[in-house]
Amino acid sequence: MGERDPAFVLGDLAEVEALAEEVMAGRQQIVDLDQKRNQNREALRALSNEIDSSDKVMVCFGNMFVQFPKTKTKDMLQRDQELLDEEIAKLRKELKVKVNHLLEAQGKPELKGYNLKPLSSEEMWFMRKVVDA
Repeated sequence: MGERDPAFVLGDLAEVEALAEEVMAGRQQIVDLDQKRNQNREALRALSNEIDSSDKVMVCFGNMFVQFPKTKTKDMLQRDQELLDEEIAKLRKELKVKVNHLLEAQGKPELKGYNLKPLSSEEMWFMRKVVDA
């Protein structure tokens, strides 16, 4: 079978389309989780700005409201934020791999600088010491 064979070309196009759909689905998951993270951030801000001195707040679980202690509500929201941050970071890492597979299937070069990682706080501290010296 040659490269000009219609079955080969269709198989190649199907592979590229499947990879592109995976990339788009991953991006949409990140957007959805980021929206939830922003809603949690708004809820945490509302709890911290609340003037009411009551110890309990109304929390929506699914389609019902439950009165819950304010401290437990803050703890739940903060834990949820941590889990969302971890999941978003994991999805972004996976997305980089999927994008590279898609580019490879399209015969395009890998993105330059796409796999860069930020400096850790220790590395930043060391860089500041070196620059200031």
